[in-house]
Amino acid sequence: MSTDRENFSSRLGFILAAAGSAVGIGNLVGFPVNAAKNGGGAFLLMYAIFVFLICLPVMIAEMAVGRKTAKEPVGAYKTLSGGSRAWGAAGFLGVLTPFMIAVFYMVLTVWIFGYIALTLTGNLDYLASSNGFSAFVESPYIFAGMVVVAAIVNFILVAGVKNGIERASKILMPTLFIMLLAMVFYVLTLDNAFAGVKFFLIPDFTKLTPAVINGALSQAFFSLSLGMGILITYGSYINRKTDIVGSAKLVALTDTAVAFTAGLMILPAVFSFNPNVNPAELSDSSVSLIFTFLPKIFLALQSSIGYFGASAVAAFFFLLVFFAAITSLVSILEVPVSYLVTEKKHSRKKALSILLMTAGILTVFATLSFGMVSFFTEFTSYAGGVRSFFDVVYDIFYDTILPLNGFLLCVFVSYRWKRLQLSKEIALGNDSYQGSWMEKYINFSLSTFIPLIVFSIFINTVAQKFFGYNIFAG
Repeated sequence: MSTDRENFSSRLGFILAAAGSAVGIGNLVGFPVNAAKNGGGAFLLMYAIFVFLICLPVMIAEMAVGRKTAKEPVGAYKTLSGGSRAWGAAGFLGVLTPFMIAVFYMVLTVWIFGYIALTLTGNLDYLASSNGFSAFVESPYIFAGMVVVAAIVNFILVAGVKNGIERASKILMPTLFIMLLAMVFYVLTLDNAFAGVKFFLIPDFTKLTPAVINGALSQAFFSLSLGMGILITYGSYINRKTDIVGSAKLVALTDTAVAFTAGLMILPAVFSFNPNVNPAELSDSSVSLIFTFLPKIFLALQSSIGYFGASAVAAFFFLLVFFAAITSLVSILEVPVSYLVTEKKHSRKKALSILLMTAGILTVFATLSFGMVSFFTEFTSYAGGVRSFFDVVYDIFYDTILPLNGFLLCVFVSYRWKRLQLSKEIALGNDSYQGSWMEKYINFSLSTFIPLIVFSIFINTVAQKFFGYNIFAG
């Protein structure tokens, strides 16, 4: 292990940082709507089962690979495979993926920052108007927001693991939880709010079709940042005494708790705004829900708390989502930063300069693909529709490549690194692990049904995204 590599100063710091990577826009907005549309409590139950039976072993394996090598995906795969070029390429895919994900995630984060600024300056009615979002995404002020968000992320990452990522996580994550709870308590005081709670929690097992079950598994996999190289990279910053299994359980519990609590915020707000809403008609897109639907809900509050009060609530919500977006964006970018520092021997400042320049250019392209420049807006076409540059980045690197990376990890730890070596690494910091049912389950699941399930998600995503066919429809 490298003697000069930074480490998290405490287990709590690591857990909060890892939870920060998992808790993002999808948790706070996308998950509640998917749950409401697909069986409510039944979807929640399937999600929780998948988190702990399928996602948790993958999470533990990623952390173990990172801690064993003290390297990011490229260095980790190369080291444990004895310098294999093929596995080095798989590791590079694990670095390229978060780099490209950062491009579209940066766009969303900048939009959220812009919404905070506009609500604080008395423009909530503008955001809630029918053409508010479309006008906003074509505004040149977007690029000023991009500079501000890039500066915040750079400030955190340039400070390093302990003084940057860990310190920011220890501030942002507890603040996020407190803000989320405060928002839930407020929303539950609104008229008809408990109709939303009822719809969110009461199981409807008739809606659990193969497509919905596949969606719950995909949601769980994506929600925990698996396949992004983040947990390999963060695992490389923890010491040999850290209990990986216990830490992974806490991260999974935290992520699930945030997603569940967010449901108690979003759905009651939706039902309060429209008691007759049909959740099946809500958009599948977190983007549409955040930027077009929720401003209308907040504006409707002016009848009871006035325009200033409605704007304050909206700003509070967008600040909450902004905190979640920043913690995720920091963790996503740390993967390519770590690669440039570890493999290319750059300083953190130089690595960040390279990334901010290259990812920044691609982010500008993604921003221009919302009507500003037709070349990027109508970048290509597939599955019967025109796709923008933003759509292509999202479809390929977020929806498609993540499960492929998860499949490769399972194959790597089970058949290249071998089960015995994985068990030895996980047992460090956990004396009761070897010989336990948890060890037997992790070794069995990672070498049998988990890679098959994750690979099936990959195949279905390719078929659905690029050919318009859902294998699990029905």
